[in-house]
Amino acid sequence: MDLVPALEEPLKKVLGPATAKVMAEHLGLHTVGDLLHHYPRRYEERGQLTHLADLPMDEHVTVVAQVDDARLLTFASAKAPRGKGQRLEVTITDGSGRLKLVFFGNGVHKPHKDLLPGTRALFSGKVSVFNRRLQLAHPAYELLRGEDADETVDTWAGALIPLYPATAKLESWKIAKAVQTVLPSVQEAVDPLPGPLQEGRGLVSLPEALLKIHRPHTKADIEDARARLKWDEAFVLQVALARRRHADSQLPAMARRPKQDGLLTAFDAKLPFTLTEGQQKVSKEIFDDLATEHPMHRLLQGEVGSGKTMVALRAMLAVVDAGGQAAMLAPTEVLAQQHHRSITEMMGELAEGGMLGGAEDSTKVVLLTGSMGAAGRRQALLDLVTGEAGLVIGTHALIEDKVQFHDLGLVVVDEQHRFGVEQRDALRGKGKQPPHLLVMTATPIPRTVAMTVFGDLDTSVLDQLPAGRSPIASHVVPAADKPHFLSRAWERVREEVSNGHQAYVVCPRIGDEDDDPKKSKKKPSPEDEAEKRPPLAVLEVADQLARGPLQGLKVEVLHGRMPPDDKDAVMRRFAAGETHVLVATTVIEVGVNVPNATAMVIMDADRFGVSQLHQLRGRVGRGSAAGLCLLVTEMPEASPARQRLTSVASTLDGFELSRIDLEQRREGDVLGQAQSGARTSLRMLTVIDDEDVIAEAREEATAVVAADPDLDGLPGLRTALQALLDEEREQYLDKG
Repeated sequence: MDLVPALEEPLKKVLGPATAKVMAEHLGLHTVGDLLHHYPRRYEERGQLTHLADLPMDEHVTVVAQVDDARLLTFASAKAPRGKGQRLEVTITDGSGRLKLVFFGNGVHKPHKDLLPGTRALFSGKVSVFNRRLQLAHPAYELLRGEDADETVDTWAGALIPLYPATAKLESWKIAKAVQTVLPSVQEAVDPLPGPLQEGRGLVSLPEALLKIHRPHTKADIEDARARLKWDEAFVLQVALARRRHADSQLPAMARRPKQDGLLTAFDAKLPFTLTEGQQKVSKEIFDDLATEHPMHRLLQGEVGSGKTMVALRAMLAVVDAGGQAAMLAPTEVLAQQHHRSITEMMGELAEGGMLGGAEDSTKVVLLTGSMGAAGRRQALLDLVTGEAGLVIGTHALIEDKVQFHDLGLVVVDEQHRFGVEQRDALRGKGKQPPHLLVMTATPIPRTVAMTVFGDLDTSVLDQLPAGRSPIASHVVPAADKPHFLSRAWERVREEVSNGHQAYVVCPRIGDEDDDPKKSKKKPSPEDEAEKRPPLAVLEVADQLARGPLQGLKVEVLHGRMPPDDKDAVMRRFAAGETHVLVATTVIEVGVNVPNATAMVIMDADRFGVSQLHQLRGRVGRGSAAGLCLLVTEMPEASPARQRLTSVASTLDGFELSRIDLEQRREGDVLGQAQSGARTSLRMLTVIDDEDVIAEAREEATAVVAADPDLDGLPGLRTALQALLDEEREQYLDKG
């Protein structure tokens, strides 16, 4: 008999259409199984039975008492000006004392029917004071009837009350009641864990875990349930990723081995420096992958400025050497132009294929962005389809249908998190066979996140900075508490400029009409309300600086809504040292490389995330002179935002910062895209705290998939996998 359907039963059949509609719309719960996996976020202890004569203030108490008196009163209020407001006042007694209970509004109807004089019941709630008398407002209660009354008293008073993630439309106790209705179905839950794994690790069965999480008798029950449910989440996700890795290893791809004394050799001979040990090690991992006949899927992550672009470029040159083409996909035009400029500069005559003065082994490096002129675009497309261009650097424009390659062998995606899966997939689909894929991210990712989010990619880490990179000093500038600190910040900028260097000033907003908060229809967030002012804007700050503390210096602005040619011209002037101070949005966050820029002032730094601040800071200290990063904020010292900035100022270790970031944000953001933005599959598992579980689950999953790739012998695991990978998520992992 197929037992799955009990958990697939739609909630509207079990709970009725009204409740089911609210659960679907507000909590994303559609089936009995969904509801059983909607776990309590914490548990309230009702407290031991208390005599009315001994009630403690502000504590949760449970009492057994008899209703002495109940009165329904009507009154006028702001919501009910005509005297239609209702309040139920109930007086209870247990022989040792008396206590008033109050219920308001819509909450009076049921207790008015239930709590008649003479009725005996359990009451549970928090003790408060009103008009100098103790009371319980809206207590939970359970009527005591018949022979089982004494047993009910014991079990109800000692129980742990589950508190569920709830909404204004559906309170926790209503969810608890709905869970109790579907709880008998847990016996029909199909266990995804293979028997030997469950027994070997001493985990309780899935039905037992679900019972214990929703109806625990002791705290040990909750621990047993959590340990088991964490394993389910980690294991099923890792099996999905292990199957993906296994399927990739079966795909055909063309092996790309660089020829001896070819383009790569000529490039290496030109380099004015030696690669770091880390760059050499990572390059070897990449070249080994490129030499295999199934597609490489590798994540290259590293510290800001660790030389990832150099490693990626050498991989691209190896593919060109082997007769293929390589494409680098950048998230912004500024970054695409920057990459194109720095790569052609590094390659010199090797980037002048087909041109007078080009070296013998040279190739052509083309740029393709959405805003290029028609003639330049036509030529770039022609160079790609004929194979004249070995390397192409571009934005989303590379993905368009018109773009055809002669023989695409490698795709390098810069800043992976900025690209949707469909975009990466579209580019990969342009090869005759699946091209090799190298994904780069400059946001260091803790090992557990890499295993959970990028578990289908092999990971290479660059954590060594190249020789010649300088240390960066970071300080928080508390502009509200100590305004003179801000004045000193501008003096420091002037000092850097007088020493022949340049500076960035970063603001959260552009300040043109399109992003004017006063014209925004969106309600301001509570944080904005608290600060009582919009975030600082590039255009306003640049103007104030040029007329005030930085008067006499050449100040320019850069932001994402400028025409591409203007952006490029501004970046060229800054790179050439013609501009002293560049006031910009986060458009400079990634990849912008001006070694002479030594100082950065980040205005309203509390408006940025931890990893974003680390990225921004990485734009200075790129040459031989030391870098300086000043984080300006008006947030008070004790606020979480200020503590976040202190964390950033205290360490240059991106992996440590990403850990801090994750601890503050939890997994929702991290796993949003990994699970395609659908209901996140991680309810119990936390990727920072459960590192051991994730690592062990990955090992177990890899072994299970190696032995049985189609999971024919594990129907329960297949069912759990189907639940995790609905059609949308399945496509997501397929496109990876």
